[in-house]
Amino acid sequence: MSERELNLPSFPWDSLKPFQEQAEQHPDGIINLSVGSPVDPTPEVAQQALSAHANYPNYPPAIGSPELRQALMAWAKNRNLGLSADNPPLPTVGSKEAVALIPGQLGIEPGDRVLIPDCAYPTYEISALLAGAEPIPVGPDPSTWPEAELAWINYPANPTGYVASIAQMREIVAWAREHQAVVIADECYATLAWEVPEAGPEGVPSLLDPRVTDGDNTGLLILYSVSKEANFAGYRAALVAGDKKLMARLTEVRKHSGLMVPGPVQAAFAQVLTDRSHVEVQKARYARRREILREALLAAGYEVDPESRAGLYLWVSKAGVTDAWELVAEFAKAGILVAPGAFYGTGSETLRHVRIALTTTDERMAQVPNRLVAQR
Repeated sequence: MSERELNLPSFPWDSLKPFQEQAEQHPDGIINLSVGSPVDPTPEVAQQALSAHANYPNYPPAIGSPELRQALMAWAKNRNLGLSADNPPLPTVGSKEAVALIPGQLGIEPGDRVLIPDCAYPTYEISALLAGAEPIPVGPDPSTWPEAELAWINYPANPTGYVASIAQMREIVAWAREHQAVVIADECYATLAWEVPEAGPEGVPSLLDPRVTDGDNTGLLILYSVSKEANFAGYRAALVAGDKKLMARLTEVRKHSGLMVPGPVQAAFAQVLTDRSHVEVQKARYARRREILREALLAAGYEVDPESRAGLYLWVSKAGVTDAWELVAEFAKAGILVAPGAFYGTGSETLRHVRIALTTTDERMAQVPNRLVAQR
């Protein structure tokens, strides 16, 4: 068994180490805009709930405490997911765990095909490989998609910030119906909508929105995380919701596997889903940083993709540069670490871009314009 190959790719972030070391040599230190890990305080209501439930000796329920289930349903109603009361969202131990494991939990197996966006978060590919299935990169137009058992979509997209319209998602649902396939939408950046006319109070429209599904979510699931909107990444709490039959299967698998969000975290999770005042506060922080970063990049001669309209990143290129690693090196000289497009796909357009996150403090982001000017 020890000789069986997992056939997993190398962990991409390890290749950034030399550029990180170079950026750390900047006189004012590194500004790390590569990973997208939150830096702002977790909301006080979450910290208080975690502390109040610190004495938690028993096993937590895999389906969520009654308080968390109530909060999940209230959130789903505000997000316009059209879920019935007997089919609430299911908590997961962060969204990356869910992305990586859910295809296997749904029964995807060797010989099956899993469609993944051709420019995307790497864990979609990993989810197929862990299940022994074949990952197939595809573009955004479902009319070009081949037969498959499952398809991943991600809007707002990581790394690009692209957003699908309601009409585009209806086409994806039509493909799923025709091919009797499952579609899973990773919607973890939904709240962070910047230039999206269709966005509502809880962000860009969901795959489960009745305007997309006509009230039928058969074969459809979404994932959502509060990691970015509530600076909750260290707590590891997210959710999956959708098709009642698929949710029942996931619930049973997760019960048997012991995939339980810790009890104190469930209490904190319920609070950030219920008290939404922190969301606008955090969104305003990211909006300020986004404007500073965007204007600095344009002034320094970089190009920001105009379709980068939501999410936590800007998708950036430079005229005449076809290899994003050149841009990574260029930014590193200015003490700024960014992620190359090679982490997200192999297409020529992807390979000439870098992803730049908004996740640094206001103080550090304010240094970016001067650093880029000095680098020119």
